[in-house]
Amino acid sequence: MRILAVLAAVAVTVPIAPAVARAEPASLTWTVQPATAAGPDGRRWIEKTLDPGQATTEYLAVRNFSDSGAVFALKAADGYLTDKGRFNMLPSDRKSVDGGTWIAVQPTVSVPAKGTKVVPLRITVPRAATPGDHPAGIAASVLSASGTVRVESRVGFRVLLRAAGTVRPALTATHLTARYSASWNPFRSGTVRLSYDTTNSGNVRVDARGSVAVSSLFGAQTRARAVNGGELMPGAARPESATVGGVWPLGRLATKVELTPAGGTPTTVTTAAWALPWPHLILLAAVVALLLAWRRAARRRRRTLNRMLDEARQQGRREATA
Repeated sequence: MRILAVLAAVAVTVPIAPAVARAEPASLTWTVQPATAAGPDGRRWIEKTLDPGQATTEYLAVRNFSDSGAVFALKAADGYLTDKGRFNMLPSDRKSVDGGTWIAVQPTVSVPAKGTKVVPLRITVPRAATPGDHPAGIAASVLSASGTVRVESRVGFRVLLRAAGTVRPALTATHLTARYSASWNPFRSGTVRLSYDTTNSGNVRVDARGSVAVSSLFGAQTRARAVNGGELMPGAARPESATVGGVWPLGRLATKVELTPAGGTPTTVTTAAWALPWPHLILLAAVVALLLAWRRAARRRRRTLNRMLDEARQQGRREATA
């Protein structure tokens, strides 16, 4: 897997599993993965729960698949999830302030051609660390030049750190809006589109699962569906949207979003939307217009017939008199 970033401009993705990176020159190819002192151990990431003030030693293995040796830079950084739910770590030009600062590792490692080097890394939890998750990542990278631009190629893995203490999973939904879209076919129902922001207001990573529901005036109809916004790290927020179909335009609609973190308390946010039956009103107006037109035409025909009958009677009387 090739992951490139222009320094000070583009964030570098760190996959959740060990991957292979390639960089120029000389088609340099390498990977980095969790290990023991003896070598790679098959783990996809490192996950640790430690007490504040506690320290532990882990290992990573850098494997060089190339035909020439290379020197790789090693660096840890704070981790986060992208809008698409992929794990990432801060780019090299941004300073870490959380879990990335808990990891100490030597700055570089030289790996011979077709060789593997195991490197220790020290994880130390600050004594003042707050309970909960503090995600980080660690990567091996090389720098190359592309014209006047320096390009960093790196690959790494997650380091999921948790400070022991009271776990508090919580989700919050804010900025909820709802909009009704009617079908211009009066014999078909419409849809309600909801938009909102989901925030992990707790101290551990959670899946943003829940449901959305739409109810019409006096509860004449209720439509609901499940939603899953994916994983969120503590403090992270993500815009979400959901569509509820099969809703008839019956005036005021009550919309509700309920988010339920695993092991936490559900939270609910509501808002209202108006669904006016415009297609039905247009159809009704057309029917009324047709009825009025038919009534006017019937009256006109009746008046014409009465006039013709009057004229025939008068003509008959004139002829009888003559």
